[in-house]
Amino acid sequence: MKNDVMIKENIREQISASAELKKKLLEGTKMTGEIEKASLALISALRNNKKLMLAGNGGSAADAQHIAAELVNRFSFDRPALSAIALTTDTSILTSISNDSGFEGVFKRQVEALGREGDVFIALSTSGNSDNLLAALETCRSAKIFTIGFTGSTGGKMAQLCDICIKVPSDITPRIQEVHILIGHIICSIVETEIFGK
Repeated sequence: MKNDVMIKENIREQISASAELKKKLLEGTKMTGEIEKASLALISALRNNKKLMLAGNGGSAADAQHIAAELVNRFSFDRPALSAIALTTDTSILTSISNDSGFEGVFKRQVEALGREGDVFIALSTSGNSDNLLAALETCRSAKIFTIGFTGSTGGKMAQLCDICIKVPSDITPRIQEVHILIGHIICSIVETEIFGK
């Protein structure tokens, strides 16, 4: 019974912590402003036949794939596909780059191959310090690709390399990731509605 009580308390604490962080997001005008700017940048790119590229590591890789899927397929309603790709999914590309030149280049090399001026790149990192994302962001800057970062509270090194850096006010990885996917969903909703008018 003691374990049962501890488990119930753990569940309540986790839900409460997640809810409190989302409440901060709702109250933070700076963050909501950054989300709006990111949405408008993506709308502009997609209306001009540009694409979105996304990347992250671990859970953030899963979030990159999740957001890409919402745009390519559908979010809230049926409509034409939107051009988005997660750079985390092709195992042959990821392993060949890692094997031949190191893991730091796995996203940079793909940006070099696929990215064009006017595209948008979203980098997801709870720390903001992932070397492979920093390398990709540097490449985006040279190629005139618009960059958006989803990070934790400090923004890490990514903050200086992103055109927009959305900093979730937390240092706890699972809480940050929960808010990252919420922000991704919000952006998908805005983009879909604005482009297709529902």
